[in-house]
Amino acid sequence: MDRRTVSVLAYDGMTAFEAGIVIEVFGLVWPDIDQPWYDLKVCTETPDPIRVIGGATMTSPHGLEEFAAAGTVVIPSVADPEGEISPELVAALRKAHDRGARIVSICSGAFALAAAGLLDGRRATTHWRYADLLRSLYPQVVVDPEPLYTDEGDVLTSAGCAAGLDLAMHLVRKDYGAAVANAVARRLVIQPYRSGGQAQYIESPVPPDPDDASVARSLGWALEHLAEPIGVGDLARHAGLSPRTYLRHFARATGTTPGKWLIAQRIQAALAMLETGDSPVEEIALAAGFATPVTFRHHFAKQLLTSPSAYRRTFRARQG
Repeated sequence: MDRRTVSVLAYDGMTAFEAGIVIEVFGLVWPDIDQPWYDLKVCTETPDPIRVIGGATMTSPHGLEEFAAAGTVVIPSVADPEGEISPELVAALRKAHDRGARIVSICSGAFALAAAGLLDGRRATTHWRYADLLRSLYPQVVVDPEPLYTDEGDVLTSAGCAAGLDLAMHLVRKDYGAAVANAVARRLVIQPYRSGGQAQYIESPVPPDPDDASVARSLGWALEHLAEPIGVGDLARHAGLSPRTYLRHFARATGTTPGKWLIAQRIQAALAMLETGDSPVEEIALAAGFATPVTFRHHFAKQLLTSPSAYRRTFRARQG
């Protein structure tokens, strides 16, 4: 089944943002990506025009029957998490899943997946304000309110609306690899992935080119020496600042800490090595600058919800 055939549900009373995430990532043709891109269809339950919050209306020629041909089905937030999910939508989701489609929810869209029984016994997330409600209405679901998204293979859920973008980038990374995901992220001017979960709500992305020239200079040096041990003192020295002053400049320029920034860059370097070479994971861990393979695996799993070896196998399977 081709996962790149994507159907997204649009419904009356929806916000344009969530559907826009899916349309932007999966619907646009990216000229700098030389691979066949996703085939996206926006679907509605009825042929009638639907109202979008803010007064706009939209129509689509595609109905729920498109789910039967989709490799990936995306359900944005439902209008009322406590309301009834239509039997037609429940049936379409079950049929698509039984056929092998990948089912994805954004924010409270998890309630539709739960109503269809697709989250029974599975770990799932939703917006933190709906976590207790999801747990009470569907006690068979293993609700985890912490992560930005969960990936159970054939069923994936995201937290709040913006976390839907994190999940969309996760899917691009799974389907096309880190290099393509990075290219899409650059076009969208976002991070390829964000670390952390909802509890911190939410760590600021790291700009690729901080305005502070001294910090930018130190980051450029760090990117060329990721395999070496790098501490705040090293970064401060290359910025020409004291460690204490450097930390203030770094936080103001990037919104994060040097340690978190270094982990993110080392993960990116490791992804490239996993995709393009055959070096053992242990060698990649050290080449990317992690102190031990155990530390590497820990951070890799925390960021990408999989192991380095599993990521390599999945990527190689996609490529050939």
